[in-house]
Amino acid sequence: MKSRLAAAFAALVFSAFAVAPATAQDQERQQPQQQQQQQIPQRADNESAVRQSSGSRASARQRRERAPAPPTPEQILAAAQAQMALTTTGCQVSEAKLLGKTAADTTVYEVACGTAPGYIVETKTPPEASSCIILAHSADVARAADPTASPAQCTLAANTDVQKFLRQYAKDAGVACTVDQAKLRGQSNDGAIVYEIGCSDGPGFWIKQQNATWTKTPCIQVLAERGTCEFTTATENAAFVKALLAGSEAASCNVTEARLMGQNANGVFYEAKCDGADGVIARLNAENVVQQIYPCATAQQIGGGCKLTTAPAAAAAATGGRL
Repeated sequence: MKSRLAAAFAALVFSAFAVAPATAQDQERQQPQQQQQQQIPQRADNESAVRQSSGSRASARQRRERAPAPPTPEQILAAAQAQMALTTTGCQVSEAKLLGKTAADTTVYEVACGTAPGYIVETKTPPEASSCIILAHSADVARAADPTASPAQCTLAANTDVQKFLRQYAKDAGVACTVDQAKLRGQSNDGAIVYEIGCSDGPGFWIKQQNATWTKTPCIQVLAERGTCEFTTATENAAFVKALLAGSEAASCNVTEARLMGQNANGVFYEAKCDGADGVIARLNAENVVQQIYPCATAQQIGGGCKLTTAPAAAAAATGGRL
């Protein structure tokens, strides 16, 4: 989509330059006529004035015929609304800007959608709408690769505060923290756009929307599934697990590192490394209530054992005993 939009905007630039030579040629065609008029002997002052006035009116009429009046803001808004109504975005257009025409003679608009993110829409069949959030992300990636790049992106004031829209997405997904950072991560295997949310008061999340339903995944789970979270630190994940251990026999553990090990029918398993003490594995139920604590020293059979805490070496087998 990004490449198609980039091509569309490149076409807009080329079409703007293509108009200039044609205008110059019209002026060149008019010059011989003007020179010819100047070479005709003038019979009388009033006759010359009439001829020049008539020529000026004809020239002005030709210019008007060649260049139709540009659309009014009301016409632009109505046309953009008609295009967005043919998309599945649900955008209620509150503002629109005409960006121009492509080489394929399609028209491109930028639209604002009230309090929702805006779009750049191209009048294809059906219309092709590109989210301002996705375009902003693509522009950041393009400029990171080439600082001189001029990627397509939204410029209406209502569309430029991408962080505002992402904070609202986090709220819609049920993220209750104070959001201080957010970004688009990419597209998941199920086709949903994934966003990372960072919190100033705890670990963050990945969120996504599919079929009008938002879901959130804690960053400690993202890490367990081999993903990455840029806005969540190991300390924040440790504090998250420390809070889970409150009220359990491992409540005194000063958690310095933590990881999500996985889950099965019996519950969810976390490992916690404890400062100055043996680490533990905690099993929690679906309500995140601790059901059992396994000391790392004896938890080798739980999900492969502890990885954050070095387990004590196994005692040497007695002479003549089994290996």
